[in-house]
Amino acid sequence: MEVRSVMTVDQAATLREIKKKEIHPDNREGAPVKPGAYATRRHDTRVISVTSGKGGVGKTNITANLAYLLAGHKKRTLILDADAGLANIDVVLGINSPYNLYHVLNGEKTLTEAIIKGPRGIKILPSASGIPEMTDLSRGQKLTLIDELNTLNDSLDFMLIDTGAGISSNVMYFNMAAKEIIVVTTPEPTAMTDAYALIKVLYQRHAKRRFRMIVNMVHNAAEAKEIYTRLSNATDHFLNLTIEYLGHIVLDDKVRESVRKQTLVAELYPQCPAARCLAKISEKISAENLEEYENGSIKFFWESIIDKNRA
Repeated sequence: MEVRSVMTVDQAATLREIKKKEIHPDNREGAPVKPGAYATRRHDTRVISVTSGKGGVGKTNITANLAYLLAGHKKRTLILDADAGLANIDVVLGINSPYNLYHVLNGEKTLTEAIIKGPRGIKILPSASGIPEMTDLSRGQKLTLIDELNTLNDSLDFMLIDTGAGISSNVMYFNMAAKEIIVVTTPEPTAMTDAYALIKVLYQRHAKRRFRMIVNMVHNAAEAKEIYTRLSNATDHFLNLTIEYLGHIVLDDKVRESVRKQTLVAELYPQCPAARCLAKISEKISAENLEEYENGSIKFFWESIIDKNRA
């Protein structure tokens, strides 16, 4: 009995020592670090999809401005334009690129060759506009994208995916892979109805449970909260699902003016009401603990896509 007790104590002590070596960030003895331990996770990229049920709600403009503002917080950020067939992130930014996602998926160019730099050094992978086959990516094209994205994990803090609108296969594909989903809506009844439909499909068909909401084009915070509450009550009642309020963006003529000038409102008019709203949202995202989003890294992104393609 005594021998067994001593062995148990010794084994417990040994396990504790091994655990310390695995997770301690200053381990200088070169002990192996298990995947998911602190020293590994802290360098993972957060993969966030910005999506909507309806087009015209300002999703692309929000994505571009958030990337710019995150860069202002010293976050290395990439925008992946996943609005295949109707891409316009480069238009919003006033940037021209000879290559885009189409060239990467067809093996003509590498991801590095297709990526362009935007304001504050944000990286942009443009998609192709007006190419019908981009609206329904093949399995081979998706796997090519997985392979290319896997090379970026150590060089990025955030990947923002600007998805298309609606519930097409491409939209589902990119939303399924991102742990964190931001749904953009406006006070328009059609935008709200379509936002609910998008959340319903992602939850019921693809088991996505975490959604965050930005209410765009509102007159004030009270209106935004009213819109959020109506949608949140609907998802809670009919889906038993809670959505999180991330923030709102007020109606602002400076936004339209900046779009016409192909310059981000956060860059051109940083003190205007809309830019201040965007800044609050970016500050909230930037300050969050990465460990809460350990399944939202690039690794999770491409592993999820592999699983979906095997299904």
